Amino acid sequence: MEILSYILLTFLIVCAIATCFAKNLRTAVVIFMSYSTIMSIIWLILESPDLAITETAVGVGVTSILFFITLKKIHAIKYKKQSGEEGENEQDQN
Repeated sequence: MEILSYILLTFLIVCAIATCFAKNLRTAVVIFMSYSTIMSIIWLILESPDLAITETAVGVGVTSILFFITLKKIHAIKYKKQSGEEGENEQDQN
């Protein structure tokens, strides 16, 4: 069990550093979600299931949804329009 704890702590540090250095904002949010998931597993190992459930609900669920909504509102996430005509696609790219 001690080896698992060290492995999870190592992944936790890697996720924290990777979130800071991520170039893409969506990637940073996904790495943050994995950070929260690892943290909730650590809370379970420490025999604190109430904190694990809260970390999962808030860290992975609510916070990530709020981050994605914020990225959408500031136009950091762009969706490509699908069209059958090539002329419209060329105009969209310019």
